[in-house]
Amino acid sequence: MSRLPGAAEAARAIAAGRTTSQEVVAACLARIAEREETVRAWAFLDPELALAQARACDAAAEPAGPLHGVPVGIKDIFDTADMPTAMGSPIYRGHRPAADAAAVAILRQAGAVILGKTATAEFAGTHPGPTTNPHDAARTPGGSSQGSAAGVADFMVPAALGTQTGGSVLRPSSYCGIFGFKPSFGTTARAGIKFAAESLDTVGLHARELDDIALLADVLWGREPAGIAAPAAPPRIGLCRTPLWHFAEPETAAAIEEAAEAARAAGAAVDEVRLPAAFEALADARRAINDYERARAMAHEWRTDRDRLSPALRKIVASGLAVPHAEYRAARARTRDCRHMLDWLFDDWDALLAPAVNGEAPPGLDYAGDPAFQSLWTMLHVPAITLPTHRGPNGMPVGIQLVSRRGADDALLSVAAWLWQACGTGET
Repeated sequence: MSRLPGAAEAARAIAAGRTTSQEVVAACLARIAEREETVRAWAFLDPELALAQARACDAAAEPAGPLHGVPVGIKDIFDTADMPTAMGSPIYRGHRPAADAAAVAILRQAGAVILGKTATAEFAGTHPGPTTNPHDAARTPGGSSQGSAAGVADFMVPAALGTQTGGSVLRPSSYCGIFGFKPSFGTTARAGIKFAAESLDTVGLHARELDDIALLADVLWGREPAGIAAPAAPPRIGLCRTPLWHFAEPETAAAIEEAAEAARAAGAAVDEVRLPAAFEALADARRAINDYERARAMAHEWRTDRDRLSPALRKIVASGLAVPHAEYRAARARTRDCRHMLDWLFDDWDALLAPAVNGEAPPGLDYAGDPAFQSLWTMLHVPAITLPTHRGPNGMPVGIQLVSRRGADDALLSVAAWLWQACGTGET
């Protein structure tokens, strides 16, 4: 196989007999053998286990489902019954769960080959794993779904699962130059995942093709895959610089301005949108909610293995334990108010165009980048997607972000596909 196809393309080729699951998996394993020493995207990989799954797919009398034979990577905080789930921590090294996480089981039911477990920051937090950016090994791939984003970007696997508590799907996807999708909060089953912050954590997707995002989303949501519908008319797009605009590097500012101009030129209604002043308090609310919930999610490890947590995580847990319950409830209330205000705002817009990241991936591996431009929308429970439309001054990817109303995930994907074409980056 000369190149690794995307998930949808691989599924079609396998179904049509133009290739086999074994050939696709073998191509993944060959790429990993070539590049893993540099990229370090995988926390666990058993080539024979992956090939055994592929052989079973090829020997099946009927396709199991729409992902039959397609390899997928799984962030190493999802439980897997046949692979360790270490969660980026020495505490769980070699840990073998009794069952698959719900999302993993759903993928298997649809015929997917679980290729392996992708590297994660410690407990999907801020202490990074070993993964490097596939475009420049001296730069971070972002966190915490770093292995999923880097593995997909480096053609090691067609698609992968990640999770987002702040910016852990969109930021690494932007830094690595792929599509990253965080659905509306609560749309995807989370059973069998180690929580970071229970009221924020969302299962997300990494892929090199928008069609692959739609395919995996449909599978996870229990729908018959139908592709991405074209909008009935050019969309109404609100240009939302957010209260964080002063943190945007020139490459991010240019990406947003150029995407807005491309949308206008293609016929979209594009106008500036200012978020209400109340949204400026969301950063403080997020810290209170994140730290409070993470401290409680880590109660067992804090009690039994505190010394084996990273200093960064110990600091967050200690901070969370110090947050008064009344402060936590007030932060939740402020966030709910902003969600309702945003619902009203979307009466006028199909999607908002906003910065995805500050700029290019920062140099070094100790800092995974600023999550602020992504965490704003995570707090609001809206669907968000990053499109790999631009490059920065060092040739590194810089994505743009689209967000839409809570529950309007299909509409968001429709606008994303339209804008991808308008920016001159989509296939013709």
